[in-house]
Parts: sequence; structure tokens; C-alpha cells
Amino acid sequence: MSVTRHYEREFVRTFFTSPTAVDGEDDSAKMLRSAGQLRGLQAPDVWVPDNEDATAPNMRDEGVQNIIEVVAEQGAEFPGEIHPRVVWHRESPATRYQGFQQMLEIADPDNGAVEHIDGFVIPEVGDIDDWKKADEFFTIIEHEHGLEEGSLSMSVIVESGEAELAMGDLREEMGKPSNNLERMFLLVDGEVDYTKDMRAMTPTGELPPWPELRHNTSRGASAAGLIAVDGPYDDIRDVEGYRERMKENRAKGMTGIWSLTPGQVVEANTAPLPPKTGSWLLEAGGREVELEEQDGKQVYDGDDLSLEEVSDGSYVLQAGGDRLELDKDELTEELLDRTAYIPSMNDIVDSMEEFEAAKEAGKGAIAMTQAATLVIDGVEVDISKDRMWDEATYQAAQTPITLFQDVYEHRPDQHEELAEMYGADIVERATAVGN
Repeated sequence: MSVTRHYEREFVRTFFTSPTAVDGEDDSAKMLRSAGQLRGLQAPDVWVPDNEDATAPNMRDEGVQNIIEVVAEQGAEFPGEIHPRVVWHRESPATRYQGFQQMLEIADPDNGAVEHIDGFVIPEVGDIDDWKKADEFFTIIEHEHGLEEGSLSMSVIVESGEAELAMGDLREEMGKPSNNLERMFLLVDGEVDYTKDMRAMTPTGELPPWPELRHNTSRGASAAGLIAVDGPYDDIRDVEGYRERMKENRAKGMTGIWSLTPGQVVEANTAPLPPKTGSWLLEAGGREVELEEQDGKQVYDGDDLSLEEVSDGSYVLQAGGDRLELDKDELTEELLDRTAYIPSMNDIVDSMEEFEAAKEAGKGAIAMTQAATLVIDGVEVDISKDRMWDEATYQAAQTPITLFQDVYEHRPDQHEELAEMYGADIVERATAVGN
């Protein structure tokens, strides 16, 4: 089924929420104003003025007015997309009506904000019929205010088993003449309320990791041509944990993640991009350890592996409780099995350009060589591995470059920081390769 998309982004790295009204402040919109001034790598791809969970119920009417005021003033200069979150609940007609009224007010052209608003985020959705109810409200709002039909995109927070199952129906429902679900943009996980809905418990009271939900959301987004975003990582001081969560997500095809602070926004904006420099990993002690480059050699400085040359061409490798007596070829093979390479931006661009040149010359596949000198306990071992590149390999390698190109196209406010990160020459080549 062909679906017309009403947005241009192929990737979203960051989904950043801000309370719309804070009680007890001289200016209740203080946090909104601060978020609207973020630029560069501190500014999210999607900013969500949050008039639901982040804002107290008694402040939400004021929150609507704050959204209108701040977005009307700052929206033209904000470098990302703006998608306010309104109230909604699959089991409460009254709450759904409140959400409709909030959207109707925010989208009124006379208030001056809607020209800078890309869509709305709908929380607590249920089965696919509930998604259609929200979509119908969007259509009514567009007609009421003379907006182009489908101009407001709709994103949902997956916070229930019903919503999780509904993602499986979305591909079939989109494009039917009875709805405007083509307006769908983001599928965002909400693990906190999902945990409550599932009546799940852990001994410590912490959230389960829910890898199944993240996989299903990524799959649902892929099937429907949408974008998947993971939920909030609330331990804001655990930077390594946040990075590890994003790494796991990217292996599922989920690039985006909820960000709770500008610091998390920076981490989430940079983590999916190809690294500036390549690095070698060595399996030691049941985990992969990044090797340190010294004078062009890759040095292991841990205690889980030891290597000794006992005679010319004969070695002893200690790995945990295993003692391996190996000749030079066997040692090289063993270390090859234990190593992996993370390519830099320059490595990926070089390989893609080389394959494009080979394809231009009529070759369907070429071998790419990766080589390094490993140093373990002062013993040097040269390793090299060949990887065949064909069209499928090329397409897979293109994904991080396509992400970079999408960022470069839609976030000109980050151009200077990207040039500082990689160098202007690499940026220029990365934006040209694959096109």
C-alpha cells in the first residue's frame, strides 16, 4: 500500500519534553521559554511542550496559553520540530474531549502559534479505533481553522498492551478513505505507564527493560513507514547507561530516544552519528574492551588476557582459566576471532566511495581490508581481515551516512559543530556520497 508522508524527516534522534506551566514561578512558562532557546546539539529534533504528565492538572489551561505565547514568539527560530503533547485517554471520553479542546485552541491561526507547530503527541492511546478517534479530531481541527488536511502530524505514546497490538493493525488501516492516518509520524514508547498497564513487578520496583516493546515499536514503525522512539531514561546521571540503552536500541532499528535534560539531548543527538575516529575492540574477560592506540598500534592493557612468546614462532595465550599454546598462524587466527573494528565516519565514506568507483567500473563486489598491529604484554601481532563488499553491504553501510545526511539537511544550526567534530572535508564528502 502506498502511503503519502506529510513530513520530511527520515530520522529523529531526540524527543525532548518540557512542562508547559510550572506552579509557584513568577513566570509559569519559564521552562518552556528556556527550551525554546536551545540551539545546536543541545536542541532536540522534536521538542514536545508537554501539557500532560509533565504539567499538573490544575495548570494545564494556563499551559495551553503558555504554549501559544512561547511558540508564537520563539517558534520561527527554533531549529527542530514542535509537537505539543495534549491530554488523552483510551477509556475516558471526557479526557479525549479535553485534548481536542486543547488542540483546537493551540491550532487557532488567530493565536499565532500553529504556523510553527508540526503536529501533536497523543498519549495513552488504546486500540486502532482509538487512534482513529484522535485522527478524526485532527481532521476536524484542520477544517475548523482552514488548515490543509493532513498538515498536522500525529504521534502517539505506546503505553498499553492495546496500543502495542494496535501497531500491528496500523499498516493495513493507513490509506483507507475513512481515515487520515497517513498523518502519523512517531511511535513513542512510554514504559512507565506500560508497566502499570501490564501489572508488571520487579523486586526493586525499577522498570523492566521491556526489550519486546522496543522491538515491536521499531517493527511497527518500519512496517508503516514511521519513526520509532524509545521512552524516557529517568536516571539522568547515568550517562553510560543512557548510551548503552541507545546502543541496544539502534541494533533494533530504533534511533530516537526520549530526552529529559539538555545534557541527554546532546548525548542522544551525537550517539547515533558515526564516530570521528575508528576503534578496535578485543574480547577479554567475557566482554569487548576498546584498545588504546599508541604510535599506530592497538594496545591491550587489561588483566583478562596475557600473551607470552615462549620461543621463536611459539606463543602462550592465557584467557581466563584457559592456557593456549599456539604457533604464529594459530595465534593470529585466535586474535582475529576476538577482535572487531568500529569504523569512523572517514572509514565508511572511504569504503562507500571505493565501492561506488568499483561499481562504475563494472565490478559487482570488491574486498576491503582492515589491518592492525595488536600489542598484548609487549608482544606484537599483525592481524588483517578481508570483507567482501557487494550492493547489500553498501546499502547497510549507507544507513549511518543517510542519518548524517538527514541531520545535515534538517538541522543547519548543527553544521558548525559537525564541521568541528569531523572536519569540513569529511562533512562535504559525507553529504555527497551515496547520492
